[in-house]
Amino acid sequence: MKSKIALLALIAVAIGAFFYFDLGRFLSLDGFKTQQATLSALVADNPWQSALVFFAAYVAVAALSLPGAAIMTLMGGAIFGFSKGLVLVSFASAIGATLAFLSSRFLLRDWVQAKFGERLKPINEGVAQDGPFYLFALRLVPLFPFFVVNLVMGLTTIKTWPFYWVSQLGMLAGTAVFVNAGTQLAQISSLKGIISPAILGSFALLGIFPIIAKKILDVLKGRKVYARFASVKPKSFDRNVIVIGAGSAGLVTSYIAAAVKAKVTLIEKHKMGGDCLNTGCVPSKALIKSAKLLSNMKRAEEFGFKSATAEWNFADVMERVQRVIREVEPHDSIERYSQLGVECLTGSAKIVSPWAVEFTAADGAKQLLTTKNIVIAAGARPFVPPIPGLAECGYLTSDSVWNLRELPKRLVVLGGGPIGSELTQCFARFGSQVSQVEMAPRILVREDPEVSELVTKAFKKDGVAVLTGHKAKQVVVENGEKVLICESAEHGGADVRLPFDQILVAVGRTANVTGYGLEELGIPTRPNKTVETNEYLQTLYPNIYACGDVTGPYQFTHVAAHQAWYAAVNALFGRFKKFKADYRVIPWATFTEPEVARVGLSESEAKEKNIPHEVTVYGLDDLDRAIADSEAHGFVKVITVPGKDTILGAMIVGDHAGDILIEFVTAMKYGLGLNKILGTIHTYPTLGEANKYAAGVWKRNHQPVKLLEWVAKFHAWERG
Repeated sequence: MKSKIALLALIAVAIGAFFYFDLGRFLSLDGFKTQQATLSALVADNPWQSALVFFAAYVAVAALSLPGAAIMTLMGGAIFGFSKGLVLVSFASAIGATLAFLSSRFLLRDWVQAKFGERLKPINEGVAQDGPFYLFALRLVPLFPFFVVNLVMGLTTIKTWPFYWVSQLGMLAGTAVFVNAGTQLAQISSLKGIISPAILGSFALLGIFPIIAKKILDVLKGRKVYARFASVKPKSFDRNVIVIGAGSAGLVTSYIAAAVKAKVTLIEKHKMGGDCLNTGCVPSKALIKSAKLLSNMKRAEEFGFKSATAEWNFADVMERVQRVIREVEPHDSIERYSQLGVECLTGSAKIVSPWAVEFTAADGAKQLLTTKNIVIAAGARPFVPPIPGLAECGYLTSDSVWNLRELPKRLVVLGGGPIGSELTQCFARFGSQVSQVEMAPRILVREDPEVSELVTKAFKKDGVAVLTGHKAKQVVVENGEKVLICESAEHGGADVRLPFDQILVAVGRTANVTGYGLEELGIPTRPNKTVETNEYLQTLYPNIYACGDVTGPYQFTHVAAHQAWYAAVNALFGRFKKFKADYRVIPWATFTEPEVARVGLSESEAKEKNIPHEVTVYGLDDLDRAIADSEAHGFVKVITVPGKDTILGAMIVGDHAGDILIEFVTAMKYGLGLNKILGTIHTYPTLGEANKYAAGVWKRNHQPVKLLEWVAKFHAWERG
C-alpha cells in the first residue's frame, strides 16, 4: 500500500508541475513552430544529446498520459527528419505506453478485478485468447486515444511483453504518418491538416488489417492442427454434418441441419431422446406428479375433506412412469427424425479423423462416414464417487432407479442437489424412510440460504432425515445389513451409521468424453472433464463442435437445445458468419415442493461477486390465488441494479415456480424492467400476479417521497 501511495504521489506531483509551470505551451503546434528554427540548430550542434533529451521527454509525456504526444511526434519528424524521428518516436512512445500500462496495473488492477472481476471475466478471457490482435487493432486505429488504451489494457490480464511489442508494431504505421507530416510542418497550420481524406482512408485500411491478419493466423493454426490428417482428408464429403448423440443437443442440432437442407447423420448408441427422455426429466416429473397426488391426499382436511385414501402399488406407479416415457417417445423417435430428413443410425461412433467417423452397428458391421463437420453431443452420466464398499454393496443412480418395482423401506440418498432432492421427496412421500446425506452445510447449496431452509423444512415434514455436513466414508455389511458410515461435522467429526436397503447416488454428473475418439485426436478437456470449446462451441479442430452436457457449462436440457442452435449454424454457415453462444439469461428449476426456479444472479452470488444490487421480496402468503389453493408459502425475490428497475436476477419459491418465472426470463432477455411488469395486466386470480406484486413492492420502495409530500399539500390546497 505504501508503495502505491508513493507512486501515486509522484505521478500527481509530476502532472501538477506540468500544469503549474504551463509546460504545455511548449507542446502546442504554434509554440513549437515559433521555436522550430532554434531547436533545429540545437539538434545540429548536439545531435546525440538532443535525441536523448527528446526521447526522455517523450517517454515522460506518454508515461504520465499528458497532452502533447501528437505534437511531439510532429516535432520528431520536423527536427530529426523522417528516419531518425521515426526510430525515436516509435521506441519512446512504446516505452512510455508500457510505463503507463504498468502504473495502471500496479495502482488499479487488483481493485478493479476484485470489484468488477465477474463482469470483466469475458474480457479477460478474450484478452487471454486474442489479446495481441485486440491490442493491435486498437493501436492501428487512431480513433482510440493513445493514453486510454494504455490505462485500460493495464486493467486486463495481458502480459507486459506482448503489450510492449504489439504496441510498438501496431503504432508504427500511424507514427510514420505523423512523423512524415512533421517533416512538412511548415505547410501545416493545425492538426486537422494531417488528417486528409487519403490518410483517413489509409487508417481505415490499417484498421481492417488485424482482422485479415487474424483470418490468416486462423488458417495457419488450422493447417497446423490438421497437418497429421492432411493425407486422409477427402476431396469430397458424403455429409455436411455428423451428430454424435441423440439427446436434446443432438436432436436439435440434427433438426436445424435438416431444416436448412443439409445432409445430416445422427448416431445414437442407446436410445433416442437421451437421458432427458429415458432416465431424466420425463420420468422424474412423472414420478413427482404421482408422489404429489399422494401427498395432497394426506392433506385432505386442508381442502375440506375429512379424509382421502388411495389403493396403490409402487410397481404400478413405476409402470406409469414407463408409460409416460413411451407416450413422449414418438417426439424423439427415429421415425420422426427420418421424416424430417435426418439419417438416424443406431450404434457406436468413433471419430477417426476430423472428417471421418467410423460407425459400428449393433451386429458389428463397420462403415466409414465422411463429413464436412462433426458435432459432439454425447451427454453426461451420473458421477459415482470412489466410496469404499459402495460398488460391492450395489447402488442406484438416476439412470437405474427407474428399474425399481419394489419400494425400498429404508433409502439413503447421497447428494443434496436438484436430482437428489427431487428423488428424496418422491420416495419419502411414497413411504420410504429416506435419509438425505449432503457434505455441504445445506441442501441446494447453489440457491440462497432461505431457499434451502424452506425446502429442508418441507422435507422434514415429509419425514426425511436431512443430514447436512455429513461426508460418506464407507459402505459396509454388518450382520447381513447394509450400512453407510458418515463423518458428521455436526458431531465433531464422529461417525454416524445409517442402515439402508437401497442407496441412491446423486452427487452430480460427469461428461461422456471417452470411447469415441477424442483421446486419439488430442481434443482437450477442461479440469472438470468437459470437452473444451471456444465461444463458438468449436473444439481444437474448427470443424468439430461440441454442445450440451458434454461441454457445459450448464447441464440443463434447455441449455443443451440452446447451444445446439449455435453448433448447427456455426458448423454449416460459419465461414460466412459465426455466432458466440449466449449464456446471459439462463433459467432453471428444481421440482421439489416447494418448487424452486431462478434466472440470473441470486442474492448470495451478488454478494460473493461484490456486485452492487438491491433485493425486493414479495411473500406468496399474501397472494389470493396461493391462499385459495392452500399453497400460501414461498416468495418472489428480485435482484435489481441500485436505484433502477433493471433486473439482474429473479428467484421464485412456491407452487408452479418454474412456470411463473418465464415472465422474468423474457424481461431479462429483452431488457425490460420491473416498471414494465408492473404496467402489464395480469389475470386475476393467478399465481402469475406474484410477479406484478413483487414489482409493486419495488415501486413502493422507490417512490418519490419529497414529491409526494408536495402532492399531498396540493390536494389539501384543492380541498380549500
